Amino acid sequence: MSKTSNDLIQEQLIAARRNQILDAATTIFAEKGFHRATIRDVAKAAGIADGTIYIYFENKTALLMGILNRLNESDEREASFEEAADTDINTFFRKYVRQRLEVFDQMGMNAVKIVLSEVLTNTDLRDMYYQHVVEPTFELALTYFQKWMDSGLIRRFDVQMTMRMITSMVLGLLVLRLMGDRTIEEQWQKLPDVITDMVLYGIQGEQP
Repeated sequence: MSKTSNDLIQEQLIAARRNQILDAATTIFAEKGFHRATIRDVAKAAGIADGTIYIYFENKTALLMGILNRLNESDEREASFEEAADTDINTFFRKYVRQRLEVFDQMGMNAVKIVLSEVLTNTDLRDMYYQHVVEPTFELALTYFQKWMDSGLIRRFDVQMTMRMITSMVLGLLVLRLMGDRTIEEQWQKLPDVITDMVLYGIQGEQP
């Protein structure tokens, strides 16, 4: 059954409210830290009643999971990979990495630090994040890289390990920036080109 215009409007309203709450939560977590912040703090920053938040998010951990999903752009991930079918892999990968790094900038480094530290120390959140965000992303990437290999766009390689190495590279650079590494800070905008050249040189077997 196709969705009615009312259904679509309702979905848009729900999405807008969720984003409003997540924007507020990101700001409050960055200012106060995850554990010191309260649902009341988030509600006040969002300009809504405390109880309204519980309509959309069960608790603070669910809020943090929502922030992680936005950081990962989970809802747009398949469309991003699908875009590669209409462009060359070099252009796609360069744009993809740049977009991922820009998300961190938009969120703010202090908020990123709070979120990452909580993922590393909160076992339940870490398991949830890996199961619902990280693992599906790897599986989706595997599907598309397999298609590109089958069509001869790239040589055959271990996709599972390569995706984890790329993820580790980005996370490592992010940690260095959070630690105050001046070179990373100064050349942050150049990193998409550096990362893309390193990765594509390996999977294409020639200088991209």
